Amino acid sequence: MGKRIISQRRGRGTNTYRSPSHRFKGAVKHPSCDSIGTITELVHCAGHTAPLMKVTFVTGDDALAVAPYGMKVGDSVTIGMGSPIEPGNVLPLKDIPEGTLIHNIELRPGDGGKLVRSSGTFAKIVAKTDTVVRVVLPSKKEKMFIPNCRAAIGIIAGSGRIDKPFMKAGTRMFKMRARNKLYPKVCGISMNAVDHPFGGGCSHIKGRPTLSPRSAPPGRKVGKIAPRRTGRKK
Repeated sequence: MGKRIISQRRGRGTNTYRSPSHRFKGAVKHPSCDSIGTITELVHCAGHTAPLMKVTFVTGDDALAVAPYGMKVGDSVTIGMGSPIEPGNVLPLKDIPEGTLIHNIELRPGDGGKLVRSSGTFAKIVAKTDTVVRVVLPSKKEKMFIPNCRAAIGIIAGSGRIDKPFMKAGTRMFKMRARNKLYPKVCGISMNAVDHPFGGGCSHIKGRPTLSPRSAPPGRKVGKIAPRRTGRKK
């Protein structure tokens, strides 16, 4: 009898495959109420590629937000309608002029921000109507948003993160370990026969069909799962 394959062990959810949320600084989202605050600290979080800023509001509450380029400790941040169009401020899309660069966009009004949150990324408002706001995302795809969805002004800091290459696998290992990602990934054909249905043998040949029926049990359901067709199109 062979071992459980990685997909089975991942489904069990042991510590190897769990997100280390106990090492994250906290949730990063727009505050629900309009307010004015001051940046008190710039922090690093293992769960985010971008630097974060801790904002203390006049009400005494603290919140974490993605830090735009150029922000520093002591700068002011304004949340809500009527805020000036300056980096770090949060406004509804309907109040932001066309051509403005934004980040951390809400998919639904009040959800705190879901899109464009990685380091160095930004989106751009290209058109507005009374019912929708059209935004170009970093992928160059255009998406429509409800005008009451909020977004933060500016480009997210940390744009040079991907400029420096890893150079060796040991350096990448530290990046993956920060988020508890399984690394390195080994393909099934390179494993031993006890570790994967495609493993074993002295060559890089599967030695068996890559098709699996829909009713195959866990551990044998690998490769192409009940495909409609295989091979090149004629």
